[in-house]
Amino acid sequence: MERHEIEVFLALAEELHFGQAGRRLGVTTTRVSQVVRVLERRVGVLLFDRTSRRVTLTPTGRQLYQDLKPAYDRVLGAVARAVAHGRGLTGTLRAGYVGAAAGQLVMNAAIRFRRGHPDCAVEAREVQSGGAVERLHADQIDVLVGCLPLDEPGLTVGPVLLTERRMLAVPAGHPFARAAALSVKDLARVRLVTAPCSLPTIAPARSADGDAPTAETFQEVLTLVGAGRGAFVVGEHVTRFYARPDVAYVPLRDAPPLCWGPVWPTGRETARVRAFVAAMDLRHDDPATVLVAGS
Repeated sequence: MERHEIEVFLALAEELHFGQAGRRLGVTTTRVSQVVRVLERRVGVLLFDRTSRRVTLTPTGRQLYQDLKPAYDRVLGAVARAVAHGRGLTGTLRAGYVGAAAGQLVMNAAIRFRRGHPDCAVEAREVQSGGAVERLHADQIDVLVGCLPLDEPGLTVGPVLLTERRMLAVPAGHPFARAAALSVKDLARVRLVTAPCSLPTIAPARSADGDAPTAETFQEVLTLVGAGRGAFVVGEHVTRFYARPDVAYVPLRDAPPLCWGPVWPTGRETARVRAFVAAMDLRHDDPATVLVAGS
């Protein structure tokens, strides 16, 4: 049997209507009839009983459908998997993310990615800011989602996925905690905690009170802020993911927005990476699931 004969037979067996089978295949009703007649002559028996009112499978036609359909589906599946493998859309995509905001971007994208590419798994890994770039270069992850810009040599920066306001995390009892908003100039009046996850500097911090406290993780940063040891510049999403009774978040009205997006090693942009970055387009997200973000 030729491929077009198989396709016509299966379509008519499922539609049981010559016109509908033709529309499904993009051919005329006459063409469907011609192919079925040729096929029946080759087999030597009728495959369909047809009248002016209805079309039904004969016992031979029903048996041929039951034998042919699974085999044809396996052939199509094998071809599709071969094409996907050739395009690099099989295997595992390792996506790293820094913090809760990036984690939400990655997990939402993973759901969409898997719908379009079921033969490719997504392995999401939270990484600490201090070692994130190193893990990219060491080929431990394929793509990293975090704060931009990441001006590191050997990295390609993808599109900005979202922007949000910067805020200052201060102790709940600090005078700044009662302000509706602060200026970047106000940062010179506080001591900033330093950490690998610190955002790019937008103003000098106060240094008169001695060395700035240091932290290794963001949770440690918030613990130090809550204990009155300093302040820390954050993105607006922390008000949703990291609410604490001992920390207040105050908007920085004149600070540049914080941007989030993907990066990957230059020269290692695979089809998997391109497809995953496309899946992170926030226009596909339910607004209720997207983190709070400013402009």
